[in-house]
Amino acid sequence: MARDVRLLPKAHLHLHFTGSMRPGTLLELADKYGVHLPDALSGGRPPRLRATDERGWFRFQRLYDIARGCLRSPEDIQRLVREAAEEDVRDGSRWLEIQVDPTSYAPRLGGLIPALEVILDAVERAARDTGLGIRVLVAANRMKHPLDARTLARLAVRFRDRGIVGFGLSNDERRGFARDFDRAFAIARDGGLLAAPHGGELSGPGSVRDCLDDLRAARVGHGVRAAEDPTLLARLAERGVTCEVCPASNVALGVYDKPEDVPLRTLWDAGVPMALGADDPLLFGSRLAAQYELAREAHGFTDEELAEVARQSVRGSAAPEPVRAELLAGIDDWLAAAPEAAGPRVPGPAPRPGEAGARSR
Repeated sequence: MARDVRLLPKAHLHLHFTGSMRPGTLLELADKYGVHLPDALSGGRPPRLRATDERGWFRFQRLYDIARGCLRSPEDIQRLVREAAEEDVRDGSRWLEIQVDPTSYAPRLGGLIPALEVILDAVERAARDTGLGIRVLVAANRMKHPLDARTLARLAVRFRDRGIVGFGLSNDERRGFARDFDRAFAIARDGGLLAAPHGGELSGPGSVRDCLDDLRAARVGHGVRAAEDPTLLARLAERGVTCEVCPASNVALGVYDKPEDVPLRTLWDAGVPMALGADDPLLFGSRLAAQYELAREAHGFTDEELAEVARQSVRGSAAPEPVRAELLAGIDDWLAAAPEAAGPRVPGPAPRPGEAGARSR
């Protein structure tokens, strides 16, 4: 009998802000604000998506923008973060680094700085209420001008003591060049933030190399297309760069046709650290624990291997050492217990934002 992956302590390193929303919450907020939702968002099941061409990506982004437009008040933001934290705790997450571009929410929340403050207040409250350690990764949009990314990087560094731990780069990686954002990432790194840009999902292994060479990434959002280049895999493994692999979204967006095609085993066999993530549960229909189930069912990962993947998620996180030690001990406990009785060590109180210690690998 296999152990329950929901009871396996783990860190969640790839979750987008609006995409973390519960479908029922979206329906309620849309009704509250009189927003007409397309059938793809109101039908009670994940939309059919395929973003490997320009038209498909535009449709995906349009759905995401409609959902984001239903977040209009501090109370909406607080609800979203609290519910995302509750879902993560239910799935065994003990540490969450949620990714957000505050410029997307600024027009309705009084400007860029007020929007970021609302988000950070919501994160602090949700961490206190749920016991989940939560931090924020501020992400620039590669569809916007690199100067905008520099502004965001400076702002992220300024609010580092409020729980911001990293800086990312999201949206369609086929557009523009990673090197256009090198200055923004230098600002973030110099300010003590972890560099975690997207790469190697819609574009091939070259986009992963760009993340390493131009942005000096410590983690790569997705990174699965690195499996097409053995030399790149060896480089990721040697440097200990964690790939935030999101199997369900890879299939939903058409990067791979079926779960068995996602190259989890290729990354694993090459020694590349992985942190499984849910990406955008609102649009892809599955949360964190389901990614571990997929690794088990589609790729034959044993409980011992799943435990090691959970350890890799913790090691790749920005969690302070006491939290890491607690999580790693809980993973050992899960593995040591009989399958029918496996359960995590009860974690201590989550540290408040701003208490994170030095990051180590």
